[in-house]
Amino acid sequence: MLDKSTGGTREANMAWTWRFEKADGTEVQPAVVPEEFTTQGDAESWIGEIWKDLVEGGADQVVLFDDGTKIYGPMSLHAEDA
Repeated sequence: MLDKSTGGTREANMAWTWRFEKADGTEVQPAVVPEEFTTQGDAESWIGEIWKDLVEGGADQVVLFDDGTKIYGPMSLHAEDA
């Protein structure tokens, strides 16, 4: 990809993204519009802040991807009873 600001080729930014699923693995649209994150930490912080809204919107679990490569998941969004 050509980066006009530097006049050269830009390395692809790592795009950390979430997939939102029902418990059976079916993809669902999230209640909160996700973004692409530049770091794993940013993606995980976002999910930590917004997970309750996602559950209320119908998501049961999430899968984290880095530039299309699955990193981990599915991870449940439901709090476990202690």
